[in-house]
Amino acid sequence: MSSPDDEGSPTVSEAGNELADDVIVVTGASRGLGRSMVERFAEEGARVTLTARDEDRLEELAADLPTESLVVPADVRDSDAVARVIDRTIDEFGRIDTLVNNAGVSLLGMQDSRNGLVDVSEEEWDTVLEVNLKGVFLFTRETLPHMYEQGQGNIINISSGLGRRAIAGAGSYVSSKWGLEGLTRTTALETDEEGINVNALDPGGRVNTDIWAHLPEEERQQILQPDVMDDAAVRLAAQDPHAVTGESMAAQEWEERLE
Repeated sequence: MSSPDDEGSPTVSEAGNELADDVIVVTGASRGLGRSMVERFAEEGARVTLTARDEDRLEELAADLPTESLVVPADVRDSDAVARVIDRTIDEFGRIDTLVNNAGVSLLGMQDSRNGLVDVSEEEWDTVLEVNLKGVFLFTRETLPHMYEQGQGNIINISSGLGRRAIAGAGSYVSSKWGLEGLTRTTALETDEEGINVNALDPGGRVNTDIWAHLPEEERQQILQPDVMDDAAVRLAAQDPHAVTGESMAAQEWEERLE
């Protein structure tokens, strides 16, 4: 997405990369879906800020990227740490074109089992809601003033099919993703006149990430792979101001919508 002030800058087709020179912040970037999106964004020419708690994994990933990158470890639940990620990105790159709120956890991934509400501790509940929902709020709150100043930007919130339906034994995760869906729509309404697009993206099914590490390897290879959202994420990040906003779809639906 080129800046409105860059009248002489190359178009997407001229540049050859959908996201040439864009600046993208990705949370939960050290593994799984986040890692795959980071690699694809960089292939498309974007400069990427990588954040997660595992600094070693982030540095390893950043070392192999073909474009400039910035590693800023942070816990998405920590407002000071979140502010540091955004401040360092602005200091390094001067702007933020896209924020990808990808960091997420589930009790299934933490414990390899589903638990009814009576078996969920307060600490477990708080962990899931704070990572999956509070973290999105904190990063969005810190990023929006910069996007307002730019008059453009894209926010991509990584959701789940369980943000639109429910299953037994996943109360904390379902609650966090339903909350994320509502937050996505609210943010879209508040930012639409500012030229900022805010949408939710989900894989469209089970993905071979740490959440499903308990499955046999053969079964893990038969479900969706971590690159399932890459095409859709690129198309959402490449949207111009006042484009599609306030929507939530699975990756394949987004690919069809944004053809």
